[in-house]
Amino acid sequence: MNDLAQQHITPAAIRKTITVNAPIERAFDVFASRMGAWWHKEHSIAKGTTQADVVIEPRAGGRWYEKGADGSEHAWGRVLDYDPPRRLVLAWQLNREFVYDPNFETTVEVTFEAQDGVTVVHFEHRELERMGADAVQLFESMDGGWAMLLDLYKAKAEQL
Repeated sequence: MNDLAQQHITPAAIRKTITVNAPIERAFDVFASRMGAWWHKEHSIAKGTTQADVVIEPRAGGRWYEKGADGSEHAWGRVLDYDPPRRLVLAWQLNREFVYDPNFETTVEVTFEAQDGVTVVHFEHRELERMGADAVQLFESMDGGWAMLLDLYKAKAEQL
């Protein structure tokens, strides 16, 4: 018999699959090297300035951060794996208040698969249970946020 007092709900990973009408090299490049061109400027942690760019340094161990219009830099996380044009794995180090915390981490993995002239992009943001008591609520919010961001990404990758 299950003890209900010991059970808790763990949110699933956010998973999205989109098809991008672009070659795999461009699909990867737009996601990894041009994030600032498609990232929604309102989804920023910079205070007192506007977002000018989002940067993923192209190597494992690299930084993932945003640049403010005033030249400031605001860490989001780090690069765990950088394998163009097939795979990108990032440590999301923004806690449940969307504040950078070097001791906090969830994982964002994006894979790219060439299929008949298009690219199938598989996106997963996992370990959201690490967000704590608000994890289920944050999952719901972030699920919609990632859907919107991936639509912006797709449009930019297909536009070029």
